[in-house]
Amino acid sequence: MTKVEQIEREVEELSPEEWAAFRSWFVERDWQAWDRELERDVAEGRLDRFAAEALAEFERGDTTEL
Repeated sequence: MTKVEQIEREVEELSPEEWAAFRSWFVERDWQAWDRELERDVAEGRLDRFAAEALAEFERGDTTEL
């Protein structure tokens, strides 16, 4: 049995309260990983093209106020 399979079995045996706590922990951890990835992409300039496109659209008036 792989480690992931073992974890899956353990998760399936959680009580509703334990499941809620685990889910909250997991979601927070996932968001933190996403934040780190986004920060890396910004620092490496991977989003510069999209920012430039958005600014150009705004300057042309091709945007809609939310």
